[in-house]
Amino acid sequence: MNAIENLTSNTTSLAALELASLPALFRPTPAAARRTLEFFTANIRNPNTRRAYARVVSQFAAWCAGHGLQDLARIEPVHVAAYIEQLQLKLAAPSVKQHLAALRVLFDWLVVGQIVPTNPAGSVRGPRHSVRKGKTPVLAADEARAMLDAIDTSTAIGLRDRALIALMVYTFARVGAAIGMRLEDVYVQGRRTWVRLHEKGGKEHEMPCHHNLDEYLHAYIDQALIDGHKKEFLFRSSKGRSGLLSENAMGQADVYRMIGRRAAAASIATKIGCHSFRATGITEYLRNGGKLEVAQQMANHESARTTGLYDRRQDQVSLDEVERILI
Repeated sequence: MNAIENLTSNTTSLAALELASLPALFRPTPAAARRTLEFFTANIRNPNTRRAYARVVSQFAAWCAGHGLQDLARIEPVHVAAYIEQLQLKLAAPSVKQHLAALRVLFDWLVVGQIVPTNPAGSVRGPRHSVRKGKTPVLAADEARAMLDAIDTSTAIGLRDRALIALMVYTFARVGAAIGMRLEDVYVQGRRTWVRLHEKGGKEHEMPCHHNLDEYLHAYIDQALIDGHKKEFLFRSSKGRSGLLSENAMGQADVYRMIGRRAAAASIATKIGCHSFRATGITEYLRNGGKLEVAQQMANHESARTTGLYDRRQDQVSLDEVERILI
C-alpha cells in the first residue's frame, strides 16, 4: 500500500524508499515525510512492533483521508477520539489500546521533530481493559509429552521439530527468540548444555537445558547439522517437500504450520499456537512447586504480573469443582 508497509518487510534503508509513496497525511512537507520514515527506521528496532505500528498508521491515515482530514498539523484530540470510538465497534479492547499507543508514540516523535505543535493522541483515553489470566491455550503435561513422542525422529525435519518444541516448553522461549538462534547459541558451560536466546529489545537471555532438551538438541545437531557452521541458523526451513533443510531460518508462519501438523498427528484437539508452549512450560513449572519470581526470571519478564498471566493452574481447580456436580 505504501512505503511504511514496504519498510516492514524488506529494508530499513531510507535511501531504498520513496518518500512520495507515504500516505498523503504524513507528507505535507519533505521534512514531515522523512521524519515519519525515521520513526520506523531509527526509533523502532523490533520488526514485529514495526509491522504492527505500520498497519496502525496506514489505517489511521486512510480514515483521515475518508473524513477529509488532510492537514497533519490540524489533527486534534477529537479526531483521534472519534477514530478510537469507531475502532471499538469492531476490535477488542487490547487491539484498540495498541492502535492508540502507536499513534501516541508516532505523534510524540513528530512533536520532538517540530513537525506538529502538539500530540493529538496524548490526551485521548483508551478503553478500560484488565486481565488477570491470559487467553493463550495451554496443553496439559501429558498432551505436551504425547506431542513430542508422536514426532517421527528418523528425519532431519522430525529432529528439528522435536528440538524446537522442547526448547519453547523447557526454556519458556518466545518463538521469535527460538528461530533467531544460531548454532553457537547452544554451548556447554560447567559440563551442562546452555542455550542463549536473543529476546526482544536486543536482550540476551541464557538458560541451562533440561535433560530432555539437552538430548533433543544434541540429537538434532549431531544428526542433521553435522557440517553446520557456528554462525548458521539453528532451526532451518525445509527445501520444499524434499525433507532436506535449507540454510535459511524458519519463519514464525513456518513454526505455526508445523505446530498444527504435529498437534493433529498427536490427536490434540486444543487449538494451540507458538505461544502455547511458553504458557505450558510456565504452568507446569509452577504446578510442580516452582516459585513465581524464579519463573519470571526464566521467562525473562520485566514484571511478575506478566508471568502470572501464564499461570493456568486454576483451570484444573475449576474443572475439578465442576465435576462435583453429580447429576
